[in-house]
Amino acid sequence: MVFIGLCLFLLPSCSVLFIKMYGLKRVKSVDTKMIAKFERKYNIPREDSYKIDSAYIDFIQTIDTVEHKQEKKNHYQPLQALYYQNEKLISYQVNCYAGGFPNLKWERDSIFESFPPKQQAPLDTILSLQAHLKLLTPVSERETFSPENYDSVVIVYWNKLMGRQSKRFIKIVQKNLKLAGNKKVKLLYVNNDILYLNDGF
Repeated sequence: MVFIGLCLFLLPSCSVLFIKMYGLKRVKSVDTKMIAKFERKYNIPREDSYKIDSAYIDFIQTIDTVEHKQEKKNHYQPLQALYYQNEKLISYQVNCYAGGFPNLKWERDSIFESFPPKQQAPLDTILSLQAHLKLLTPVSERETFSPENYDSVVIVYWNKLMGRQSKRFIKIVQKNLKLAGNKKVKLLYVNNDILYLNDGF
């Protein structure tokens, strides 16, 4: 398939027509300048902007496909939001569970009407928060934040590849964050276009 994982939530044949209707873009190398452009477009604070490290690809490859086939697919998806509390994954949102056309329906079943959102994708223990943070690279130099100073840490994956779907997803996550009340929440925005550069899309 042209891009691993995306076809899990599109129709079996990823036709050009459906790709365009979902607003998907061709994968190209995304540099810091391009990320800065999308930071402004998607209202992403520079201090919370990250790129996925190439080591993430190695991590994906180490997942045992026999024992953790679904988990491997989930962690390879282009749009994800992982909600951690006390190092533990407590809510997991993944594009292939959202459904919907021509836009993904993240908010169906009132999932985002509470913080953290209700469980959507199956939870797993593949990535602890500390292990996950080691696979992220800050877009610019900044002081390392301490997760223990926050009630929750949310890692949001976005990309140019998903076009308007990325923009809509980020807006939904940001809107949901307002329901956190007095909780201290650190929201990290991670560009992961690099994962799909070699998929031929």
